[in-house]
Amino acid sequence: MQESRSKTSGEVAALTGGRLVGPDNLVLTGVASLDEATATDVSFLGNEKYRAQVLPSRAGVVLVPEDFAEPPPQGRAWIVSKNASAVFAKVVQVFAPPPVVFPPGRHPAAVVDPTATVPGSVHVGACAVVEAGAVIGEGTVLAAGCYIGHDARIGANCLIYPSVSVRERCRLGDRVIIHCNSTIGSDGFGYIPGPTGHTKIPQVGIVQIDDDVEIGANVTVDRARFGRTWIKRGTKIDNLVQVAHNVVIGEHCFVIAQVGISGSTRIGRGVVLWGQAGLAGHLNIGDGAMVMAQCGVPKDVPAGAHVVGSPAMDRREFVRTLTVPKQLEKLKNTVKELQSTVAELKKKLDAGS
Repeated sequence: MQESRSKTSGEVAALTGGRLVGPDNLVLTGVASLDEATATDVSFLGNEKYRAQVLPSRAGVVLVPEDFAEPPPQGRAWIVSKNASAVFAKVVQVFAPPPVVFPPGRHPAAVVDPTATVPGSVHVGACAVVEAGAVIGEGTVLAAGCYIGHDARIGANCLIYPSVSVRERCRLGDRVIIHCNSTIGSDGFGYIPGPTGHTKIPQVGIVQIDDDVEIGANVTVDRARFGRTWIKRGTKIDNLVQVAHNVVIGEHCFVIAQVGISGSTRIGRGVVLWGQAGLAGHLNIGDGAMVMAQCGVPKDVPAGAHVVGSPAMDRREFVRTLTVPKQLEKLKNTVKELQSTVAELKKKLDAGS
C-alpha cells in the first residue's frame, strides 16, 4: 500500500522556508497549476503573466513572491518566498509519485556479449543489447530496448531510457540521463560531391558526454569526423535537438527543443539556446550568451550577448529595427504633406507669372 503523502500548510511552509500567510492546518495532497488546482493542492505564481489567476484559483496554498500584497481568501493560504518557482520544485518532490525502481540484474531477453563488462548492480532491461567490449558503470540502468555499441563506455549511476542507442566507442560520464529514442554517435553528415555522386567521408571520431548531462527524447548527437563531439558537464538538452559532428557544448548550458547546431561550432559555458535556433557551422558562441527562439546565427556571438532574429542581431539593434516601419509611415505622411505644399506653391508661382 502506498504511503500517504499528505501535508499540512504549516508543514509545507516549514519545508520551503517561506513565510506562511493564512491557516497552518490546511490538508494538502498534491500540486497543480493555478487554473486546475483544488482545495487540497499547492500551486505557485512563477510568472507575472498569471498574477490575476491567484485570487480566483481554488488552490489551498499558493507560493507567491514577496511583492504579492493581496491577503488570501478565507480557507486558503499563501507561502511567501523570494523565488516561488525554485521553492515549488521542492514541494513537487514531496507530492510526486515514488520513482520507478529498476532492480539490478539482466532480463532473460537481454543480449549481453560475454566480453562486455556489466556489474551485478546494473539493470539490463528486456531486449537491451550490450555489444562486445562495452563497459557499464555500477548502478546504471539500461532500460528495455537500449543498444550499447562495441567498446562503448557508460559511467556509474546513469539512466538510459528505452530505445536509446549509444554507438561504438562513445563515452558517457557518471549520472548521465538520456531519454527515449535518442541516438548518440550516429555518423556525422560528411560527403564530397563529385561528377558521379556524393562520396561519404568516414566519421571515425566519438561522442563524449560528461558527468551530469541530461539529454531529452529524440535527440541526435553525431560522432566526430575525427576526435570528439563533446558535451560538457551539467549541460541539459531538450527534445528533438540535432548536434552535428565535432560540436563542443560547454558546461551548464541549456539547449531547448528543435535547436540545430552545425558541425564544428563551439559553444561556451552557461549558454542558452532557445527553441528552434539554428547555428551555422564553425562558429564560436561566447560564455553566457543567449540565443533567442528561432534565431538564425550565421556568425560568432560574443560572450554575454543576447541575440534575436534571423539573421541574428543584438537585441537592442533588433528593437530599433522594429521601430523603422512606424517611422517610415510617418515619413511617408510627411513627404505627402511636403508634396502638397510644393504643389500649392507651384500653383501660386505659375499664377503669378
